[in-house]
Amino acid sequence: MSSVSEDTVKEPRVSGQQGPSAKATKALPVKRPLVRKARAAARKARELAIVGRALASTGHPVMAQIVPMRFCNLSCAYCNEYDKVSEPVPLDEMLRRIDHLGRLGTSIITISGGEPTTHPDLDKIIARIRHNGALAGMITNGYYLVPERIERLNKAGLDHLQISIDNIEPDEISKKSLKVLDKKLQWLSEYAEFHVNINSVVGGGIKDPQDALTIGRRAIELGFTATIGIIHDGDGQLKPLGDKERSVWSEMRSWKKKNYSRFNQFQEAIANAQPNEWRCRAGSRYIYICENGLVHYCSQQRGFPGVPLAEYRKEDLKREFLTEKTCAPHCTISCVHQISYIDHWRAPQTSRISPGSAEGLVNIRT
Repeated sequence: MSSVSEDTVKEPRVSGQQGPSAKATKALPVKRPLVRKARAAARKARELAIVGRALASTGHPVMAQIVPMRFCNLSCAYCNEYDKVSEPVPLDEMLRRIDHLGRLGTSIITISGGEPTTHPDLDKIIARIRHNGALAGMITNGYYLVPERIERLNKAGLDHLQISIDNIEPDEISKKSLKVLDKKLQWLSEYAEFHVNINSVVGGGIKDPQDALTIGRRAIELGFTATIGIIHDGDGQLKPLGDKERSVWSEMRSWKKKNYSRFNQFQEAIANAQPNEWRCRAGSRYIYICENGLVHYCSQQRGFPGVPLAEYRKEDLKREFLTEKTCAPHCTISCVHQISYIDHWRAPQTSRISPGSAEGLVNIRT
């Protein structure tokens, strides 16, 4: 996910297209550092305005994560957010969904999947997000990033990009390895005008926790921010860390000034197998829109509330803002934690729901 705020790195720049080709990998002129600095300054100003607006009013989503493509070119063993058969959501429908998010006053819209770079109209989707005045982010596995694609993402107006890299060498758990993706990272460092974060992980079957340190150092070396995550299970719930994993996680957290993993302080409890006490604002300040256009709490609690985005109203946002989720204490979904933290000090939640207690789509009624 893309963070609301970072104070760290040199800013890179990127663009968009589908698979690599001879044309796509040709040498392109590298823009001057002044262009990156100007865009970074403008982006920082917009982010500060988003935070100010969020503190002033609770009546709008701060972040929405939207899926234009459930298909993914990879098959990571721990992931439950993709398939191998789905077609892309038609462009007209995606633009309508972006406009609905604009109607709700959404500040940040992050594109995820599946693998979003396999959508044929990704650039137009990003441009529509910016047209609606929202910050545009994307989560990708990075496989299809080449210089021309990066330049197209620049032109579309992408603000933030995150790549999760799971290991140094590809294995049966994950092909998102530094060995495969390092050239993509070099291209991002050269061409990207948007912010890039590299997320490494521990847990979830990743064989060598030390890989996360190597990946994080490489990210910093290339001028990106670096974060570390704890891989959740299929329900987005707690996976306690072993001693080696906890040691790696703690070291990356100690880097402080070099990354923005300090924004994931909720993971301290997770790493120590302890619950978190917090007010989850999913369904209100954070919403997840699946490929079918339904609003869910998050990627791991699909079916709640299960309302079509076109029918989602301010009343729904208000209801979910005040609804306690029983899955919250052991939740590992960092973007929901980060967004909900804005409102941790206000509005005690007065109703309760237990996501995952029933199959299918369940609409929550007051």
